[in-house]
Amino acid sequence: MDVALADDQMRARSGHAAHNMAVLKHITLNLIRLDPSPRKGGIKARRLIAATSDSYRAHLLGLA
Repeated sequence: MDVALADDQMRARSGHAAHNMAVLKHITLNLIRLDPSPRKGGIKARRLIAATSDSYRAHLLGLA
């Protein structure tokens, strides 16, 4: 998870923020991994596509 989401550079360290962010990152990573659509590239590439494409993000979340 550190490679795909740069977990070492996370700045959330107070209270429950680090744990909450870790849970959200796990959910995100699982959604990207379980995507059945054939796309080239690894998790980093799919994460970049999800960050820039509203339609792909909606597809991942099951809204499309």
